[in-house]
Amino acid sequence: MLLSILLSIWRTNIYGYTHISDWDVLFSPFYVAAIIIVANIIKNKRIRANPIYKYYVWGLAVKIIGGMSVCLIYTQYYYDGDTTGYYHSALCMLKLGSQDIVKFMETWFAGPSFENYLYFNNTIGYPLYWFDPPANFVCRIAVPFVFLGAGCFMPAAILMAWVTYFGIWKMYEIFCEQFPALSKQFAIAILFMPSVFFWGSGILKDAITFSALSWYTYAFYSFFIKKKYSMKYVIIILIAAYFIIKIKPYILFALMPGSIIWLFRERIQRIKNQFFRTVFAPFILTMGLFLAYYLLANASQYLGEYSLENALFKAQVSNIDMKESYYQGNSFSIGDFEPTISSAMSVAHLAIFAGLFYPTLIQVKNVVMMLAALENTYILALTVYLLFKLKLFAFFGSLFKDPLLMFTILFSIFFAFAVGISVSNFGTLVRLRIPCIPFYMCSLFILKHFYDENVKKKSGFS
Repeated sequence: MLLSILLSIWRTNIYGYTHISDWDVLFSPFYVAAIIIVANIIKNKRIRANPIYKYYVWGLAVKIIGGMSVCLIYTQYYYDGDTTGYYHSALCMLKLGSQDIVKFMETWFAGPSFENYLYFNNTIGYPLYWFDPPANFVCRIAVPFVFLGAGCFMPAAILMAWVTYFGIWKMYEIFCEQFPALSKQFAIAILFMPSVFFWGSGILKDAITFSALSWYTYAFYSFFIKKKYSMKYVIIILIAAYFIIKIKPYILFALMPGSIIWLFRERIQRIKNQFFRTVFAPFILTMGLFLAYYLLANASQYLGEYSLENALFKAQVSNIDMKESYYQGNSFSIGDFEPTISSAMSVAHLAIFAGLFYPTLIQVKNVVMMLAALENTYILALTVYLLFKLKLFAFFGSLFKDPLLMFTILFSIFFAFAVGISVSNFGTLVRLRIPCIPFYMCSLFILKHFYDENVKKKSGFS
């Protein structure tokens, strides 16, 4: 009955074209108001015990704005795109459910197949990305959000922005717990970076994977570093890893080295003797990296199509494809490479630089690229500033000072490499790199904090 009523509101044609309807305009303010009211209640309950909650509502507000902006730019500027396709596909599945709940449950839980694709017709509509497993997984995740959003595009995006915010806030809390003096800087890095709250919101792969990455970081920290041996943290890690593998498995490859080093470095940190800590740190770093490589290289039987070998092959194919003419020259090149580790390492420095700092101001071709380039200019300027102030050896030496810093910088580098080597299109790069930006920015802020503390210490002795 409820599905039948909502069907009178849902608006999309069988080919997936989505637009902002009158119902979106009517319902969205009520969803936003309700969410902000709940957020204010949470903030008021916790701000006395934890002052960082002064950023809670603002962080959520910009994320909701990001989700709504994604809806507008894809319906009013691009007129089509991934997010409209995910929405349309979720809508088709719900329409199927209004006619046959058993078939709906099969398509929702069992996943796509040629047989259940035949359940759809011109009346229900045809879901997009049906035979693209990662994209189809996102479509199925979108189903409850579209349902609770009364079948409307923008309310569904608002709800997804809200739910994905929970994990991001949890990650922000653990960073602030480690460095309380940097709560403002971490808020900028994690909550308020424009590209992050824009591309990391709404019905997009990146919103889901960034939230899963945040939950993983929070649970890993709680279980392994804080030693809160609760089964809930294990479950969170497993669920987050599952979501990442299903949508963007290369994020897991980027996480593995940093996670292992974080764990090992934390144990070394507890050695009281300064000499032994200094001696063992490089050894632990090397051993952790080799362990991470061993696990990834021997995970083929468990990861299947997401193995390291297949990932490199797909990266090569994607890198070649995005240089083609149909991308209208909106691309860059880091050079050619073979799908082997040694060949990929030969272009690693170029891939990492592209993953962290592209597009630059001289590469701008449209408004979206301009905004990203301005953000990248700030990130690059802060990096150069710290390299200049700390000097090259002191810069890299400072990375050994703190386990969390080692995790953030290692994840940033491996992630930037994974994205930079597989993407040659600026538009795609801007979106895919967003999980890397908060971690890299946090790394820079922590390094600057160490530098400022060292300057104060020296000034005190002078």
